[in-house]
Amino acid sequence: MSKRGWLLFAAMSVIWGIPYLLIKVALEGMPAPFIVFARTAIGAAVLLPVAWKRGMVGPALKHWRYIAAFAALEIAGPWLLLGDAEQHMTSSLAGLLIAAVPFFVALIMWRLGERSAVSGTRLAGLFIGMAGVVAIVGLNIGQVQVLRMLEVIAVAVGYAIAPIIADRKLAGVPTLATITLSLTGVALLYVPIAAFSHPTHTPRANALGAVAALGLICTASAFLLFFELIGEVGPAKSSMITFVNPAVAVAGGVLFLGETIKAGIIVGAPLVLIGLILSTLRRGDAVVPAAADALQAPAAAAEEHGPEAAMA
Repeated sequence: MSKRGWLLFAAMSVIWGIPYLLIKVALEGMPAPFIVFARTAIGAAVLLPVAWKRGMVGPALKHWRYIAAFAALEIAGPWLLLGDAEQHMTSSLAGLLIAAVPFFVALIMWRLGERSAVSGTRLAGLFIGMAGVVAIVGLNIGQVQVLRMLEVIAVAVGYAIAPIIADRKLAGVPTLATITLSLTGVALLYVPIAAFSHPTHTPRANALGAVAALGLICTASAFLLFFELIGEVGPAKSSMITFVNPAVAVAGGVLFLGETIKAGIIVGAPLVLIGLILSTLRRGDAVVPAAADALQAPAAAAEEHGPEAAMA
């Protein structure tokens, strides 16, 4: 890859690996529903003018039902559940459990008729990866409530279904428009919820900074940078950030929050990583995480014509 490609890859690996750390910090000063509102409102405020200027909003609204379903499964539900769960577990554990997304995608795609999703090496990877997830959950029972870990697993299921909706029902809608309208809709939905769950006192600077970073960096800037990365190195290499994000989540928790690496992570994390690699191998030795399959149409356009083609 080019130097620019490596820089973008490194940036995205970190940007989408640190939300778990930032959510943990933000929870010290404000409730989970308010964090969802603040994060989506900030992201929408940045992206909506861009999408509006490019004339994407009006045409995309014709598909509002599927955009609403995507937003519910990708943002509205998962971000609330993740915030609630992280009040009772480490950010490291949350980040690793989210790594189950590609495995759920494989199972869903198999159920929808794509037999290759769980065949050969992918099937072996699926079993190894799920064994890792089971080890992480099982070895943390007693230290973390099962309900809280199930909340994160539910987040992973939502993250698995949402891209499939985008692929099958929103393929003709610009990705930037889908994300922008999703963030805007969720922000509006959470206005009354945030009104009843706002902080009772002014949060500390670190909590405010964490929410600002979640909105500006991990949401608005992240999506724009990701399309730049796709245009620079192609969809296959871009999607490999999936392998780095969990490691960043664990490292961030250990370095900045003083979290300890417990037995569940030591045993389960290597199995999850091996499973991810095996379950996403394709012919020609290309490695493409299953969770990214749903975005291959816009990604291919970006590879051929640049990121503008993916967003236009």
